[in-house]
Amino acid sequence: MDLELSGKKALVTGGSRGIGKQIARELSLEGVDVAIASRGIEALEATAKELAAETGRNIVPVQMDTGNNDSVIAGVAKAATELSGLDILVNNAAVVGGAPPLPLSGLTAETFFDDVNVKVMGYLRCAREAAPYMQEAGWGRIINISGMMARQVGSVIGSIRNVSVVAMSRNLAHELGPDGITVNTVHPGMTRTERTPGMLAAQAESRGISEEEAEAAMADGNAVKRIIDAREIAYIVTFLASPKAGNITGDVTAAGGGVGNAIWY
Repeated sequence: MDLELSGKKALVTGGSRGIGKQIARELSLEGVDVAIASRGIEALEATAKELAAETGRNIVPVQMDTGNNDSVIAGVAKAATELSGLDILVNNAAVVGGAPPLPLSGLTAETFFDDVNVKVMGYLRCAREAAPYMQEAGWGRIINISGMMARQVGSVIGSIRNVSVVAMSRNLAHELGPDGITVNTVHPGMTRTERTPGMLAAQAESRGISEEEAEAAMADGNAVKRIIDAREIAYIVTFLASPKAGNITGDVTAAGGGVGNAIWY
């Protein structure tokens, strides 16, 4: 299937590693020029060089902190200037792992606002700055990476931030729809990234089991009984970013391999 993405321009936040890196990779394999943004310039430059060599597309590293308003304003402007436009925004930057699950007695304003500022307000900042380029072109895609904690209990802050991303996407879809811009949310669950081997090794050591057993236990939380790979999340995002997905907006795609037992309709 031709996704009709060749020549489009995208900004992927949190794009130097993990899910963001794989999203940037799949978009560029479809002919998209991509600006990847994060706080660490060395990782950004290394990833940009790697993806450009693999895909032959223009991959632009943009140092940006989505928790800082001025940084987002400058970063989105740089991405649009370097790419000569901006058609697609993938909001993916977040506090790694999110705020830890805490009892009510342990919650602090600092823990809450640090997490929500980067992911929720950070997504809004990026959307606010990117939308005018899409409105001018009369076409655009915004995909917000949230998480299955929106549908599960276990972390008060994690659930609040992820539910907030869904509410944001739904509202922006209605506001920007008349301008030809769709806005959607993707919920990853437990996902295999560069961090996974270290996590499995740590769990195996702490529980006195093999890494294979630790992986099986980690995968037991979903219906397919395997850890979903970051590239599988990227495939979904790339489709949603394409003209083929123009009839999907304000909606949520769960990509966690069937996490949880609730029935959604």
